[in-house]
Amino acid sequence: MRLLVVEDNVPLLESIVEILSQEFEVDSASDGEEGLFLAAQNIYDAIVLDVMLPGMDGFEILKSLRSDSIQTPVLFLTARDSLEDRVKGLDYGGDDYLTKPFQAPELQARIRALLRRSGSLTTEHTLRYRGIELHGKDQDVKVDGKPLKLTAKQYELLEYMIQNSGAILTKEQIYDRVWGFDSDTTIAIVEVFVHHLRKKLEPFGYHEDIKTVRGVGYRLKEQ
Repeated sequence: MRLLVVEDNVPLLESIVEILSQEFEVDSASDGEEGLFLAAQNIYDAIVLDVMLPGMDGFEILKSLRSDSIQTPVLFLTARDSLEDRVKGLDYGGDDYLTKPFQAPELQARIRALLRRSGSLTTEHTLRYRGIELHGKDQDVKVDGKPLKLTAKQYELLEYMIQNSGAILTKEQIYDRVWGFDSDTTIAIVEVFVHHLRKKLEPFGYHEDIKTVRGVGYRLKEQ
């Protein structure tokens, strides 16, 4: 799973990334415009968003995302704790609110709660699609009760497809989500990994669930 953290206090940003990287893949931005650009790619499972940011504030970012029908869960992180700010954030479509200073376990727990509510995570860190089970803590995979060996990137690819089953994912979205913006590979790697993932699922018959959308990307059949 991949998270985005947008925070202009660099030491705090680095601390949050370090905390959340214990469980998730994490991207970061330190100003509003970069944060909006990354969030608008719609490849994240949750966003930690500071309110006071240079360029544009967190409320403006969230308002822009929701107007574009991007429903990624958002946790506001801010030093401001007035009732007005809390109401404003929730009215714009925010999902939770955490006031600085905070303790690492609370941040982690709130992120997990957001992911459970959005359906990206179960209490047991398990993601299910038909007879496929992904156990997030250890990246173990079982298909129809039998273990399946996947590489880390194959696991992330399958995880992303399951989280978005029924939706068309462009090659660009898959590349940015699984390999990241700073990867030194090319987008052609997506086709290679989809091919390999299908091969791994073929003995169980699930390879046919991954549909190619010509000229666009891929779609995992809706459950």
